[in-house]
Amino acid sequence: MDRYRIEDLLALADSLFRTAGMEADKAATVARALLEADLLGHQTHGLALLPDYVEELEGGLMRGTGAPEIVADRTAAAVWDGGRLPGPWLVEQAMDAAMAKAREAGSATIVVRRSHHIACLAAFLERPARAGFLVTIASSDPSAISVAPFGGTSPVMTPDPMAIGFPTTGDPVMIDISASITTNAMCGRAGREGGRLPGRWLVTAGGEATDEVATLKADPPGALLPTGGLDHGQKGYGMALFVEAVTQGLAGHGRADDVGDWGADFTVQAFDPALFAGTDAFRRQTGWLADACRAARPADPSKPVRLPGEAGLARKRKALAEGVSLRADAVGPLAATAARLGVAMPAPL
Repeated sequence: MDRYRIEDLLALADSLFRTAGMEADKAATVARALLEADLLGHQTHGLALLPDYVEELEGGLMRGTGAPEIVADRTAAAVWDGGRLPGPWLVEQAMDAAMAKAREAGSATIVVRRSHHIACLAAFLERPARAGFLVTIASSDPSAISVAPFGGTSPVMTPDPMAIGFPTTGDPVMIDISASITTNAMCGRAGREGGRLPGRWLVTAGGEATDEVATLKADPPGALLPTGGLDHGQKGYGMALFVEAVTQGLAGHGRADDVGDWGADFTVQAFDPALFAGTDAFRRQTGWLADACRAARPADPSKPVRLPGEAGLARKRKALAEGVSLRADAVGPLAATAARLGVAMPAPL
């Protein structure tokens, strides 16, 4: 893995998006969101996505200019039609709108349909959490199927991730989970690197758990297992049903419409603790809980209990000081895209 100056990668991504036809404000926002994923360690959803985003932009499947259509707008809720605009930019816009409404109403919900792919959900949590908000993001892709319902073997849904961020007396808690044990991106990487996953996270058409990625392309195909696997997969299945209802259902757009293009329907919620029991009261409770979790007796004394987001923020601090590391399978396509568009690829440190 090579390390790069963060400023160089930001400039590269921004330039590539603008060269491919994305407006300056959108290019800057998407570049930051992808790099933030790499800083936190979510490299399948960081700059590795940039070549695909550029291709979608050049092919007209991602729209690089314009604004979302306001479908409905109330004091504490709104629905937007994203019109295939860049997903990370739409998430940031929706987050800002949700926080502004929550300052007035206590909580607010922004639902966005027909967005392009929104990348790494964890990348959007730190900013609002440090500003004092509890926020949630739920996302589904109605164009794809890869996850089986509990008790089934054929794919019906996508991994349907959900993320939650909130402040404590220290660093914020940043939760990023999905309704499936693994993701499509992780399966793709495993397929390129030997064809097996670290665990039996897939199900064959015959109903057996397997670690072989090839089962996803078998005839008939297998599927990703919901979180909990063959044993307790009703947990992930239930989460997936909720995520699809709170995204596609509230958006009025989804699988029932036979959507064909890669993208997302997503829902952002913001809660302002100041309008509930108060910010100090909120942090007192979440701070106590965070401290108690860290103080819990670990199963392995060499691995103390940590909170969601703790490792990612530690990686980010290290990257800010030493540069961000990128895998070779991300650098290669990134460099090829830069060469094709006539943009200089930065030298590693």
